Amino acid sequence: MTRRVAVTGVGIVAPGGVGVPAFWDLLANGRTATRGITLFNPEGLRSRIAAECDFDPAAHGIDAAAAERADRYVQFAMVAAREAVGDAGLGPEKEDPWRIGVSLGTAVGGTTRLEHDYVAVSETGRRWDVDHRLADPHLHRAFSPSTLASEVAEQFGAHGPVQTVSTGCTSGLDAIGYAFHAVQEGRVDVCIAGASDSPISPITMACFDAIKATSPNNDDPSTRPSRSTSTATGSSWARAEPS
Repeated sequence: MTRRVAVTGVGIVAPGGVGVPAFWDLLANGRTATRGITLFNPEGLRSRIAAECDFDPAAHGIDAAAAERADRYVQFAMVAAREAVGDAGLGPEKEDPWRIGVSLGTAVGGTTRLEHDYVAVSETGRRWDVDHRLADPHLHRAFSPSTLASEVAEQFGAHGPVQTVSTGCTSGLDAIGYAFHAVQEGRVDVCIAGASDSPISPITMACFDAIKATSPNNDDPSTRPSRSTSTATGSSWARAEPS
């Protein structure tokens, strides 16, 4: 038996604004959130621009302990998922927790924290015998891609199928596709689905630079076609259930 599937709520953390209204305003007015990189010193890189999120965890209900535990891309996911669930108008407490699933996509996962801590434990790459005592106590969470989906599942008490999909740039689409089929086939009644990434770090930008995937200029694609892109951070979520 297959069922029709509806998206009943959406949420977003994006460059230029947190929340669906702010993001829609950005799009409707044709503004860009691409600018010079401020999260680190991009000197020496071919591309020094990106679309960063101006994001304050405390302003969005993430306390100091949670902010220390969760990498930036996980924080994005927690806020965007909360908006999506609220937009649906039905809290998880009204659902059977064993029938709530989570399907999450991420392209680079906890790269930002992994790089930050590697620099610390290796004395900026000078030591091969790294000093583990200098590592963040939550480093293991960045190492495991499954952290993203498990954090959101814990946040909403979801005990159904929980998975993280990492298939590069299509991770979010693939995660939403999985959620669609899970609801359609009756494996879950609700699936919180989406994607989250915070890839603006030296190692990620260097990787994109090496293959010339990122643009050195913030060109208008309508007037000057380009085969390059700008790197961005953010998270978007949808709540799917039978219609």
